[in-house]
Amino acid sequence: MKNLSKNMTLAAALTLAMTALCGSAMAEEVVAAPAAAEAVPDNVVSYNVALTSDYRYRGLSQTRLKPAISGGADYTHNPTGLYAGTWLSSIKWIKDGGGDTNVEWDVYGGKRGEFAPGITYDVGGLYYFYPSNGLSTNANTFELYGQVGFGPAYIKYSHSTTNLFGVADSKNSGYIDAGLNVPLYDDYTFNLHVGHQSVKHNSSLSYYDYKLGVTKDFPGIATVSLAAVRADITSLAPNGKNLAKLGLVLTVSKTF
Repeated sequence: MKNLSKNMTLAAALTLAMTALCGSAMAEEVVAAPAAAEAVPDNVVSYNVALTSDYRYRGLSQTRLKPAISGGADYTHNPTGLYAGTWLSSIKWIKDGGGDTNVEWDVYGGKRGEFAPGITYDVGGLYYFYPSNGLSTNANTFELYGQVGFGPAYIKYSHSTTNLFGVADSKNSGYIDAGLNVPLYDDYTFNLHVGHQSVKHNSSLSYYDYKLGVTKDFPGIATVSLAAVRADITSLAPNGKNLAKLGLVLTVSKTF
């Protein structure tokens, strides 16, 4: 899901010129004024679309190991760091569980900012909506989350205030994850992630998940990522498919 970033680059030019005046051997150092930084709008709206070979969420396939298409929109108020957004994706797991929807619709909002240079925070709430899902325990889920970033690294905790994705008596479940997104060269980024999902009163459903991958940005065109993903739980295998098995996931996305 769902993760959104904004970057601002400041540029400055420094020029040294040596000139002789009236035959004198003395020289002047001339320093050009810094170029004006590009103004950042107070209000920004962006849109995103993606096609992935397998929609994995917390290591588990949401599409029975098959492709998914998704899209969303985000609003950010830069002076305050407040943001809101929505995102939709095709899914299959509800029908595997006896329900009747093939869409996940997420709505979220929060606030981002900096504690200090290089130390960021992101807090908010996220509602996962599965229209008319029809499961015996409603799959719709709300989580509160908080994240702290340290340069390319982050740690995040998400806490459900409802039952978790249709699991009975699972309110107050938690998910903690940490990751590293290191810029390499030529718009490549190395991605590393590990997480742990704990399911309240359902310890047999608790598990770890892992991701190792690389992302390549093609400016003005698209972003392509390839990652190896798995989770260490085997109890979720509808229709004979292990939704947590190790797999390579290819995703092509664009934000505009």
